Amino acid sequence: MKVLVINCGSSSLKYQLIDSESENVLAKGLCERIGIDGRLTHKPTGKDKVEIEAPMPDHTAAVSLVLQHLTDPVCGVISSLSEIGAVGHRVVHGGEKFAASTLLTDEVLEQIEKCNELAPLHNPANLIGIDACKKLMPGVPQVGVFDTAFHQTMPKKAFLYGLPIEYYEKYAVRRYGFHGTSHSYVSKRAAEILGKKPEDLKVIVCHLGNGASVCAVKNGKSVDTSMGLTPLEGLIMGTRSGDLDPAILEFVAGKTGMSLSEVLTVLNKKSGVLGMSGVSSDFRDLDAAVKEGNQKAKDALDTYYYRVAKYIGAYVAAMNGVDVICFTAGAGENDAHLRKSICEYLGYLGVEIDDEKNACRGEERVITTDDSKVKVMIVPTNEELAIARDTVALV
Repeated sequence: MKVLVINCGSSSLKYQLIDSESENVLAKGLCERIGIDGRLTHKPTGKDKVEIEAPMPDHTAAVSLVLQHLTDPVCGVISSLSEIGAVGHRVVHGGEKFAASTLLTDEVLEQIEKCNELAPLHNPANLIGIDACKKLMPGVPQVGVFDTAFHQTMPKKAFLYGLPIEYYEKYAVRRYGFHGTSHSYVSKRAAEILGKKPEDLKVIVCHLGNGASVCAVKNGKSVDTSMGLTPLEGLIMGTRSGDLDPAILEFVAGKTGMSLSEVLTVLNKKSGVLGMSGVSSDFRDLDAAVKEGNQKAKDALDTYYYRVAKYIGAYVAAMNGVDVICFTAGAGENDAHLRKSICEYLGYLGVEIDDEKNACRGEERVITTDDSKVKVMIVPTNEELAIARDTVALV
């Protein structure tokens, strides 16, 4: 069976077409800068890579472009969409309703839509991707794989908030965590690379992209993570504020005349390194601005590095130690300066970065010296393969 995996992020869409029997990737690609200008990188196995600039005002346009290239006579890998046996979709928030992957029936989609307010940047994008695939491939099974599932092993002391307990009991207000598919894959893959069993390791995974989170994985299970009820909590991100004093919402609303909803829109879509720098939510743009002497861009990045380092320290305490720290996702995998800058805070752990090993992009490797007390690794995430495996199991 050929499985198409669709992974819609807030400003990106990753995809892979996978042969489920061999787990070989037939084609993969990335639509990025959705809503900004639009760029597609399409990589069919055994054929030349295609890179194009194309308008992508929204995720519907991005999905259409992906399907067009998969069936293209020159750069495509299938003759028609009928060759695709199932589609697996990353879905960010399942609330407490979904603790595992599931077939996407109309009833399930209604439940996912009810979670839109908890993941306003992602769940609507996920649903657009699902809807586009249903229209273009009617009758093909669609499966949802939830970001929140891996974190269901968190103990109460990690997921409860300091609020009246009836808010949890009546409304399920708690920390859910996200990027679970990535954190699960990366932590297990790190153990495999090191020749260890996941249950014998304490791993901290830093998923650093436009959306970002840190996860403490002890003995193969998530025990804490930085995102909360929604993906807004935790690290400073591309456009999200991350942790802040909740009284800021009332203060800003009073000063600006904005409603609570409007303030939340600012926190989700106009904050993070975009809001701090006034330049961009894309780390490559920020790096270029820093080189041009932009102090606000430098301050934004310095604050970002510091926040990640603080979460790593917190999770060392949560697990009473750490064996491995992994960097993954767009910035984590590809930005050597980011990795180096964060690890400069970790001398107390005996972390020693090997600059030569660290000078790479998107390669599986240990980037610490041989005598470093804690191993730091780059482990490119493969959420698509994990999603494909769940899709096949259900279909």
